[in-house]
Amino acid sequence: MARYTGPKCKLCRREGMKLFLKGTRCDTARCALSRRDYPPGAHSWRRGKFSEFGIQLREKQKVKRAYGIFEKQFRNYFRKAERTRGNTGENLLTALERRLDNVVFLAGMAPSRAAARQLVNHGHVRVNDHRVDVASYGLKLHDKITLSEREKIRKTVSESLEATKGRERPAWIEIEPDKLEINVATLPTRDDVSVSVREQLIVEFCSK
Repeated sequence: MARYTGPKCKLCRREGMKLFLKGTRCDTARCALSRRDYPPGAHSWRRGKFSEFGIQLREKQKVKRAYGIFEKQFRNYFRKAERTRGNTGENLLTALERRLDNVVFLAGMAPSRAAARQLVNHGHVRVNDHRVDVASYGLKLHDKITLSEREKIRKTVSESLEATKGRERPAWIEIEPDKLEINVATLPTRDDVSVSVREQLIVEFCSK
């Protein structure tokens, strides 16, 4: 499966916000956005204002980069959101929020979404006692996420939980650190979305 392998800090600087692509480093003074709070590239401070198209594009790119997906996958999510009853923008964001790799990250079991995706792809995560190695797996109400019994994996996850203990956890999932389990208590709403984004601009962009 394709994945971005370039410099991650440049993505945060391009979008002007922390996307937590480098795990716990993003919470420290070593964060590139804290040290260089301007877009990457030569003479970036001389660039003019964004057009309406540019603003909409940046919102779309922000969502793609935060959740670690590419254009084709993003378009598939958008088409499904359009076909689902309700607000298209909210449907899109809540579907992305229910991704298995995203939930593992939000629970603190991995320092970043990329690390959570690797944990899932390598078959170390179980959903309702069934091994799931698809990072984009959409979780449902009352799903239970557990880990494999490998001692090394459980130790790594425990260390990640300890390192991210101060990070806010979403209210729609219940975490049992002692058992290394996650339970989907309710489905996420628009208020639960972990990425700050204006979804209406994305809908306008993708509807052109």
